[in-house]
Amino acid sequence: MADTKDYCEVYSYDEPKVNRVQQEMSTVDIASISRLFKVIGDENRAKIAYLLSQEGELCVCDISNIIGASMATTSHHLRTLLKHAIVKFRKEGKLAFYSLDDDHIKQLMMIALEHQQEVKVDGRSTD
Repeated sequence: MADTKDYCEVYSYDEPKVNRVQQEMSTVDIASISRLFKVIGDENRAKIAYLLSQEGELCVCDISNIIGASMATTSHHLRTLLKHAIVKFRKEGKLAFYSLDDDHIKQLMMIALEHQQEVKVDGRSTD
């Protein structure tokens, strides 16, 4: 019977590589990257990021209607996205319009969707 353990039984296979990558990782702000994904990880905020990546700019009331959430809930999510520099806004009279802060979030959303479609085609779970 084949060994089906999904972990290593040795301490380190390529110690020079481990040391090099550990050193490189110490110069990268991984915690900041993790926070970005946590913020977008909320389903309503992911919906907002997706729809803004598709539509460019939308009023809070339209965002609220599209995601099926109250204005208060939508505004809360938008404030969180704004705090983390994912969206920006502008006022026009009584209206507040939101758009993505820059193209990087759009790219992240498109890459995530592409990945999700590939996983579905391969028959792997996305849960």
